[in-house]
Amino acid sequence: MNARRLRASLRGWGGVGAMAVVCALAAVFALLLPVAQSRENDDGEPGGQRTAGGYQARAEDCTDPEKQSLSPSSGDQDGDTVQAIKDRGFLIVGVDQNSYRFGYRDPNSESDDAELEGFDIDLVHEIADKIVGEKPKNVRFRAIPTDQRIPAIQDGKVDMVVRTMTINCTRLEQVAFSSPYFETGQQVLAPKKSDITGLDESLAKKRICTATGSTAFDALDAARTAGTLPASADFEKRTVPNQLDCLVRLQLGEADAVVTDGALAASQAAQDPTVGLKGKPFTDEFYGVAMKKDADDLVRRVNQILVDYRKDGWQKSYDKWLAESLGESSGPPPVQYK
Repeated sequence: MNARRLRASLRGWGGVGAMAVVCALAAVFALLLPVAQSRENDDGEPGGQRTAGGYQARAEDCTDPEKQSLSPSSGDQDGDTVQAIKDRGFLIVGVDQNSYRFGYRDPNSESDDAELEGFDIDLVHEIADKIVGEKPKNVRFRAIPTDQRIPAIQDGKVDMVVRTMTINCTRLEQVAFSSPYFETGQQVLAPKKSDITGLDESLAKKRICTATGSTAFDALDAARTAGTLPASADFEKRTVPNQLDCLVRLQLGEADAVVTDGALAASQAAQDPTVGLKGKPFTDEFYGVAMKKDADDLVRRVNQILVDYRKDGWQKSYDKWLAESLGESSGPPPVQYK
């Protein structure tokens, strides 16, 4: 990976490590319910969940998934999907509320109704402002566990998901993606005092936590097949609904290591100064905005918004939320459409 590779400095976050377990355990239950950011208290939307499956299946005839999105459209002639959102008057977006610096509620806020904030949340507001218009209550957020991102889109519970979601070939068979807006890679997170050094023999007989439906599981499976992960590493039965649950298990001593996107790992290291990144990222991955497969007009519209956002808004958001833990950035990833 080039200069956009993660250069995480493990700066602490004002005592959050001490409260992370309590906050995260409460979040596990909160994530099962729809939530709304203070722009709108979302009451009337349908609930329920469905179990996602088949994420480990291998897609055929797919290369460079980050280059498979549709070309941008300015929205001069909006299609049915975009028009329905405009007529409704607000955008419904699946997000995370526990990924520090990407999508989270500030635990230091004195308000009982702290707003969602972070890098992904900035992008959501930009999309809502451009599609619906800059007005109050133009977006409603749904807190969605990692393993419910695709079902939420397929079942029509959200218009899109903006939640550190990697574009890959298998997912392209289930949902549509925008062009990429962030580059990262899988990385190992473990206690600083641990003898773990990265994706290598130091993971032998170690308990590795991943989030169900994440690309981390596939990456570990591929690494074992390739012989870079010891056969004795235990990860198959240590998946959790949400990535933050892995940090909790690490803190409680129920896991020896976590494998997740390096950007998220760096943010978790910033939350808890007792853990750190081990070794280098061992995959190249790109985040995209996920939408329904038949929502071509929405995909094209979002891609146009991203064209404009990359010129100015992207760097401002990165500097505000991510530069402290990831270091200086050379800008958003390059874009190529199919």
